[in-house]
Amino acid sequence: MSDHDFVSGSKPIGLARGEGPSLYTADGTEYLDAGASFACTPLGHSHPAVVDAIQEQVGELTFVDSSFPVQSREDAYAAFVAATPDGLESAWFCNSGTEANEAALKFARSATGESKIIAATRSFHGRTMGALAATWKDKYKEPYEPLAGDVEFVPYGDSEALADAVDDETAAVILEPIQGEGGINVPPAGYLETARELTDETGAALVFDEVQTGMGRTGSMWACQNAGVTPDVLTTAKGLGNGLPVGAVAVRDWIADGAASHNATFSGGPVVAAAVHATISTLVEEEWPAHAAEVGDYLVDKLEAALGDAVREIRGEGLLVGIELKRGANRVARDLAMNHQVLALPAGRTVLRLLPPLVIDEGEADRLVEALTETVAPEAASES
Repeated sequence: MSDHDFVSGSKPIGLARGEGPSLYTADGTEYLDAGASFACTPLGHSHPAVVDAIQEQVGELTFVDSSFPVQSREDAYAAFVAATPDGLESAWFCNSGTEANEAALKFARSATGESKIIAATRSFHGRTMGALAATWKDKYKEPYEPLAGDVEFVPYGDSEALADAVDDETAAVILEPIQGEGGINVPPAGYLETARELTDETGAALVFDEVQTGMGRTGSMWACQNAGVTPDVLTTAKGLGNGLPVGAVAVRDWIADGAASHNATFSGGPVVAAAVHATISTLVEEEWPAHAAEVGDYLVDKLEAALGDAVREIRGEGLLVGIELKRGANRVARDLAMNHQVLALPAGRTVLRLLPPLVIDEGEADRLVEALTETVAPEAASES
C-alpha cells in the first residue's frame, strides 16, 4: 500500500505550479483556486515576498532547534504577537492546526487545574487524539476510540446550553468563531460574548480555534475581532505560512504562567519562521484583510443576485463563504472543477465552501459567480 492510499478525497487533477489565485496543470490549464487549499494560501500561490524570504533563509540556515536564538524566529514571534488581539502576549509555534489545538487544551488544563472541556456540535479541531476528542463528527473518531476523556458537547450557537455546561470544573471552552468544516456556521449575535462572560465567571479558559478563520479571511485579522471578543488562547495554522506547514498558539499571561512544559522539535524552524514573518507583514502592510471584507461583500451580493432561490442560504464573513445547496456539495465541487476550472470545497453534505486567496479581485469574483450560476442555477445563467 502506498502513502497515497491513505489520502481521502484525492482529486484527478495534476497541478504543477501556482501564481496568485490560480493553479496550473503541466499543460498550462488554469484553475481558479476558490479553496486556497483549505485556506492555506491567503496571499495566493508563490507570493514573491514569501518566496524571497524562504529562499534567502534556506540558503543561510535551514534548521536549528528552538533552544538556539535565530533572527527569523524572533522576527516571526514579534510579528505574530503584534498581529494578535490585545491581551495575548505570549506565543508558541508548532507544525499544524491540530498541534496548536492539542497545545491549547493542554495549556488550559495545566493553568486551571481542571479537566473538563466544553466543545460544540459540528466542530472540527483536528485529528490527533486530544483535538479529535473535541471534534464532533463520529466518522473521524470511532476508529480511534477511546479518546481523551472529559469532553462535553453543546449545540453551537446556543447560549443557554453553553451556560448550563460551563461550571467551576471546566478547564476550557473551545469554539470556532465561525465553524468551517461543520458548514460555515456563523453564531448568533452575542454568542461569543456569552462564552467570554461564562469563562470569566468560572475561571475557565476561552479557546478560539482560528485555524481556518484567521489570517485576514473574515475581513479582520481574526474572526473574533469582528465580535469584539478576545479569548485566553487563540490557535491558528493553515494560512500562517502561506502554504508552509506551521501552526501557532497565542495566550494571555495567566495561561502562560500556569502552563507546564511543552515543546516540539520543529517548533519555529528558521525557514517556516521566515515564511510566517513575510506572510504576516505582507497581510498587515498591504491591508489584505480589509480587501477580503470588500471583495467578500461584493462576492456575496453577486451570488445572492445570481443564485436566488436555487440555493437555501449564503452565509459567512469576508472571504469565508458557505453556500447551502439543494443537492450534494461534492457533486457541485466536481462539476465546477471539471467543467469550469474552478476549485471549491465541500463543508458537509450540502454546503459548498469558498475560501479563495485574499488577493482575488472583482473580476475573479465574477468568474466564480458565473461558474457557480451555470452549475447551480443553469436557467438563470441562460437568461442573463
